[in-house]
Formats: sequence, C-alpha cells, structure tokens
Amino acid sequence: MSKGEEILGLFPDYFRGMWNKVMERADSLQEIRLRASGPVMLLLDQRECFLTGAGEITCHPQRALHIGRKELDGIMNHICRYSVYAFEEELRQGFLTVPGGHRIGVAGQVVTDEGGIVRKLKHISYLNIRIAHEVLGAADAVMPFLYHRGRFLSGMIISPPGCGKTTMLRDIVRQVSDGNPHGRGQCVGVVDERSEIAGSYMGVAQNTVGIRTDILDGCPKAAGMMMLIRSMSPQVVAVDEIGSMEDVHALQQVLQCGSSLIVTVHGNSMEEVRKKAYMKELLQRKEFRRFIVLTRRAGKCAVEGIFDEDYRLCSGF
Repeated sequence: MSKGEEILGLFPDYFRGMWNKVMERADSLQEIRLRASGPVMLLLDQRECFLTGAGEITCHPQRALHIGRKELDGIMNHICRYSVYAFEEELRQGFLTVPGGHRIGVAGQVVTDEGGIVRKLKHISYLNIRIAHEVLGAADAVMPFLYHRGRFLSGMIISPPGCGKTTMLRDIVRQVSDGNPHGRGQCVGVVDERSEIAGSYMGVAQNTVGIRTDILDGCPKAAGMMMLIRSMSPQVVAVDEIGSMEDVHALQQVLQCGSSLIVTVHGNSMEEVRKKAYMKELLQRKEFRRFIVLTRRAGKCAVEGIFDEDYRLCSGF
C-alpha cells in the first residue's frame, strides 16, 4: 500500500475526495492538523499551508476549509474502527499509532482521578496526524564513526526539534541490527515510549528496524530499559529523547550490564547538553564515545559534527 493510500484510509469514504491533490504530494506531507471549527492545516516540506473546500492547497487561511464537531467525530470514529472505547488506553497517552506507523495526536477534555492521574480523554476536539517517513540510509554518513574494530560504540544524537534525530536513530537501529560494512548484526532492544521509532501497530513494527530488533512499545524509558536487559539480553539498547535523572540512572545500569547505547537528546549544541544538570554525571564517566550533533541549514537537516568522548571533532568528518 502506498503512503497516499495509507493516509486516505484514515478518513471516512465521504471525506476522501478532497484529498487527491494533497496525496500527490504525500512524500512531502508531514502533518495534517484538524481542529473542531478550525481550518484544515497542512505541513508540507516544513511549510504551513491549508486545504480548501475544493481540495486545493493554499497559503491563505481565509480560503481554508473549516470542519465541525460532527466531521471530526466521524474521522475519529473511523480511525478507531467505530470503537473509541477499545482505544481508550492509548488515547490516555495523548496519541495512537495506525497502520503504516503514522501517529495521531489527540487533545480535548481530560478526565482525572482524585490523584490527578489521567483516566481518559473525551470530547476530542483536536487531531494532529503526523505522517511517518522512513529514510533508509539516513545514517549512512555517521555509521563509520560508530564502530571501532567492529565494535559498536555507545553514541548520543543531539538535535533541536524537527532536525531528524528520530529518523537517524531508527536507521542506526536498522543497520546495527541487520549488520553493515563496519560491524556484524547485533541484537538491539528498543524502548519506544511514544511509538515513534518503530511505529508499532498492535505490537508489530510498521517501520524497518532490523531483523535482530526487539521492541517495547508505549513503555516508559527507564522501566523499559531494565525490562529489556532482564528479558531480551540486548547487545545494544536504543531510546529516544532522554530527559530526566531517572532516564540517566537507567542508562548507567544498562552500561553496567555490558550493553551499548544509542540515544537522542534535545539540544542546540554539545555545550547546551553538557550544561544540563541530569547529564553531567553521565558525561563525566565518558561512557558515550560518539556525539552526533544535528542542525538545520538552509531549511534542511544536516550533521553539524561528530565528536568523541573528549568532545573533539572526529577525524575525517
């Protein structure tokens, strides 16, 4: 099934006709945002635009199609196969993943219990359909620097939002798992807390993550890392968006168990990440041997540099 067909399948039959021109650009489509009584917004090649009632793409919000609560409810019911209750657990997390690895972010009225724990989400009024784009080979340029004499070196990808860190992480996982010119295939354990790496649907990866990869989908990172170590004996553990001391303590335990790591961290530079309080102890140990720093140049994602454990630019990059 093509990407365009996967995306069209998210909408009820009566709502599909107006999407033909958008689907011609499916490979450039990144987001579809739907809001009750709001305009239908698109993100195409990092540029915001709108869908008209005639199915045209426009940059003028005043020409945009507005959808109502009835239409939004119809789309949500269709996505959930007319059993929203069956997806209640996923919706509590604020998103659900659909075939193809696409992710539907949701927002609306939150119902909590006495302890402030989210019980469910109702009156869903906002949808953000994030289109999954695999880029096989996205990590080709960095793979030679992640190995030393055939041994995978623990690495950290540093990137501001929207610069492709998860795309690169996914491709590193695939290449480490399948094997590549720099090292033989290894068992990789992925803790996919937000279903963005493997894009799992009903527990099955929709993205290509390699033949030796095991995935814990929708699991908190710190708990998931320990579960994988105990149950799957991974040689490499991969997690996205480290962001707390709890995550760091779990990383340290993984390293003590002899597994390597490949992780991502939000940051605009190496210096910014080094100043994060929860990262200082981890970095002082010099367990991470490679730091891949991503940036955006002229509107495109690029590798700014690859650094070693002493923060020196790796030779040849």
